[in-house]
Amino acid sequence: MKQSASHIALSAVAVLCASGFTAPAVAAWEPVRPVEFIVPAGTGGGADQMARTIQGIVTKHNLMKQPMVVINKSGGAGGEGFLDLKTSAGNPHKIVITLSNLFTTPLATGIPFSWKDLTPVAMLALDEFVLWVNAEKPYKDTKDFVDALKKAPPGTMKMGGTGSKQEDQIITVALEKATGTKLTYIPYKGGGEVAVQLVGNHVDSTVNNPIEAVAQWRGGKLRPLCVFDAKQMTYDEQIADGKGWKDIPTCKSQGLDIEYLMLRGIFMSPKATKDQVDYYIDLFTKVRATPEWQDFMKSGAFNTTFLTGADYAKWVEVEEKRHEGLMKEAGFLATGN
Repeated sequence: MKQSASHIALSAVAVLCASGFTAPAVAAWEPVRPVEFIVPAGTGGGADQMARTIQGIVTKHNLMKQPMVVINKSGGAGGEGFLDLKTSAGNPHKIVITLSNLFTTPLATGIPFSWKDLTPVAMLALDEFVLWVNAEKPYKDTKDFVDALKKAPPGTMKMGGTGSKQEDQIITVALEKATGTKLTYIPYKGGGEVAVQLVGNHVDSTVNNPIEAVAQWRGGKLRPLCVFDAKQMTYDEQIADGKGWKDIPTCKSQGLDIEYLMLRGIFMSPKATKDQVDYYIDLFTKVRATPEWQDFMKSGAFNTTFLTGADYAKWVEVEEKRHEGLMKEAGFLATGN
């Protein structure tokens, strides 16, 4: 009897399986061209430094077959970078490192963007904020600084920060409310520039992240007064004057009831598949296991919380609501928000 071609093919597969042969597994997804690593902030800041550290680790340890290219897109308070990713649906070769402008930028500018437009991948860490002053100034602690702020005519003392209506200015407004004073807020493009402005005495204080000012602290140019966290940092390496991050008191313990931590996380473009998300989760898990990453976490005094999946999405959702409250209180919401 004549057999159909399909019957013969199925019979052949049956024979191969019976003989112990198995078809090769379909390879999990991986990049087939360079990956754009978007930084929605200026060069030299915390997000930029983290992205370039990751790029260096990936290259050194050969963690990807394709190159990772860091691209700064700071326009519109980072909106340029977020909108680039939002309009790149189905392109798994673009990822973004987020900071809290993930929430503040759409609230302040009204640009048509939400974190829900993107695909969450992982929280890499949480970043601290520290109140910094120039080491030449007489302020030895937070009380000295606040006393000087209260004595100065309103608006004469300047606070330098990254961007407008973003994290640094939110903390500045909270500081004003806690002390009953008024600062003039001066926005700059990135945390690196902010630190340089404080070293040059062009501003009187900043609330830079540790990684953005540690070099100037180590060089004796800046002095940390307090950290905006519920508890002190735990890193005990000495940095300057025999002190390390663990020696910086919390702002709350110094009479400033202000707490603020910032996200350092990864998102992909819309419509990313599970295989694509899993690839990047695996990649960043490998990055976090390297000694270079551990050194980076230590040098920047990061909170090393790592979240993925539903836990990460839930954290982001809660933070979005918290930032909406903070922005509303500060009067930073765009019309219509």
